[in-house]
Amino acid sequence: MPENVGPKKMFNQNIAKVAVLESKLDMYEELSREMLDKLEAAVEKISEGNNRIAQILTKHDERLEQNMKTDSLILKMIDEMKDNCDKEHGRLSDRIDKIQDEIKVFSKFKWQAGAVLAASIMIFGAAGRILPLVLTHGSGAARIEDVR
Repeated sequence: MPENVGPKKMFNQNIAKVAVLESKLDMYEELSREMLDKLEAAVEKISEGNNRIAQILTKHDERLEQNMKTDSLILKMIDEMKDNCDKEHGRLSDRIDKIQDEIKVFSKFKWQAGAVLAASIMIFGAAGRILPLVLTHGSGAARIEDVR
């Protein structure tokens, strides 16, 4: 302590220092409250954001499940259509095979009929040459004479 300062003056200086400290403490308390309010508001906004994200994720999961169900249904339908197409292909192949067999039979008949027709033509052609020789004997032409 300085020697020329009296107790009263020192007491007044201490009171002034305490007053300054109290005002600074009040400012820090006010800043702390403001910071706490801002922190609470930020935590509340983060909490709201988390709730929104949770809702979005729930909807997303539901959509994924629904898409998986739809995909499995589509795959099942594709398999059924493939089976139906395979069955229809088998039936068409059988019909085509039967038609081809019928065409072969008809073609065979056509060739047989052509052969019979060719043989008939040859026989009739040969018969046309042979019959006049067989039917007419070597006797000459017949004459009619007048008998009076």
